[in-house]
Amino acid sequence: MGFHYGLDASEKMRGFLESPAKGFVLRIRTPGKIAEGLWCLGRKEACVYLLEGKEESMLINAGTVDLIPLLLGQFREFGIDEARITRLLVLHSHYDHVGTAPFFKRRNENLTLYASARGWRILGMRTVLTAINEAGRQAATRMGMETLYSDYQVAWGEDVAGEALSDGDRLGVEPFEGVIVETPGHSICSISYYVPALKALFPSDAGGIPYGDTILASGNANFTQYEKSLQLLKNLDVDYLCADHYGYISGSEAKTYILESIEAARKRRAEFLEVYGQTKDIEEATRSLVKTFYESRPDYFLSPEILTGIFRQMVRHMVRHV
Repeated sequence: MGFHYGLDASEKMRGFLESPAKGFVLRIRTPGKIAEGLWCLGRKEACVYLLEGKEESMLINAGTVDLIPLLLGQFREFGIDEARITRLLVLHSHYDHVGTAPFFKRRNENLTLYASARGWRILGMRTVLTAINEAGRQAATRMGMETLYSDYQVAWGEDVAGEALSDGDRLGVEPFEGVIVETPGHSICSISYYVPALKALFPSDAGGIPYGDTILASGNANFTQYEKSLQLLKNLDVDYLCADHYGYISGSEAKTYILESIEAARKRRAEFLEVYGQTKDIEEATRSLVKTFYESRPDYFLSPEILTGIFRQMVRHMVRHV
């Protein structure tokens, strides 16, 4: 079908790690079945999950707009019945997490979209929708898919709407029911989703990004709130940590991942404040942090322009809250 699902040798080495303290750690970055009733779809930089019930299925995360042809191919490849997908849960409103939602909503009139109340308020702003569509076009062009917006009905518009969820709400497909946990900080509208029957946690970027064999703390909007949100997730019993970027984690690391994310956030705050302390200049500190970041992560999925804006916002917040 033209899709490459294999791991190269370096990715295999990054996927299987071993330490005396934790035993085997398994980070999986290729699409496929995770457990009975749970699938990982998309590609490693942009993951979408499918919760497959007895009569209905639910997508978790909408990913980037360029995933549309890939997802349609994966439905066929894995024998997933698209007609059974009646729900799509958006965990926050950034462009790389909402991209396919308009397409699937227009394609299936029985599909219900879900997001937080704050998420829907943001997705109701024309300026935000314009920015999402522009970022989506740029991403599609980088992927060699310049005709995506003309080939499919993919643009966000005021016709795309859904239901609002808040902390403690329950959502799922029989026999899997999950609970919503409001976890702002990465964005003001971030929510996480936990399915006890599978011990599966979907924290989106509120749980830290599993790049390589590290965890990147991503408290973009409010780093202090981000750290508080991690505390809300740390006591959940997790066998599968399903991240929106760079795949899912099983094995012993899944159980400790949020605790490790809390430590990664502590270190990131200390690093940012140390670099700022050397210059007392937010712009200079931001440039230095971005340069250092890409020196060790040249293949990171975000562009330097986007990451610069994120780091600038994080530095400003940390300096105000010293």
